[in-house]
Amino acid sequence: MNEPLDEEEDMVHPGPSAIAEAGIFGRGVVGAGLLFAAAIVVSALILFYEVIMRYVFNSPTTWAHETVVFLNACAFVFGGLYAAALNTHIRVVLFYDALSPGVRRVFDMAISLTCAVASGFFAFAAWQSVKRAVWTPAGEFRLESSGSAWDPVYPGLLKVFLLVVLVALAIQFLILAAGYARGRHAR
Repeated sequence: MNEPLDEEEDMVHPGPSAIAEAGIFGRGVVGAGLLFAAAIVVSALILFYEVIMRYVFNSPTTWAHETVVFLNACAFVFGGLYAAALNTHIRVVLFYDALSPGVRRVFDMAISLTCAVASGFFAFAAWQSVKRAVWTPAGEFRLESSGSAWDPVYPGLLKVFLLVVLVALAIQFLILAAGYARGRHAR
């Protein structure tokens, strides 16, 4: 005999949500993920447009390829921050799953703090790249461009975006470490 479903089980799940330890920052990251998912859809539409223009009308664009690469690169870079907020990153659980909940919490704090430090070092390295991509040696503002016939400033923008995401990732890992320290439970 079938038992009635709980109301929660009967409802359609609205989509992924950040783990409790990720805090409001993590919920914002997950919400922003829709923008980057849309960027992938837009890039597919641009590719479709380019194929039609190139092979049907023999009139290829100068902007489609670089725009698609930029949109997908942004989505890829954002993916690490998104995975951290959802706690869906790849991990080796051979030993982790055998730990008691208390020891796991300590490991989660240590891993989050280590990842925050690593993200901080990567952000510092990204800053070194941003300095060269955004300012001339004379100190004038100039975004690095691709050098192609269209010559968009996508390379400079992508380097700035990488820096922003790495800083946000370091912040997210610090928030996660604090959440684990307070004893919240991961799902």
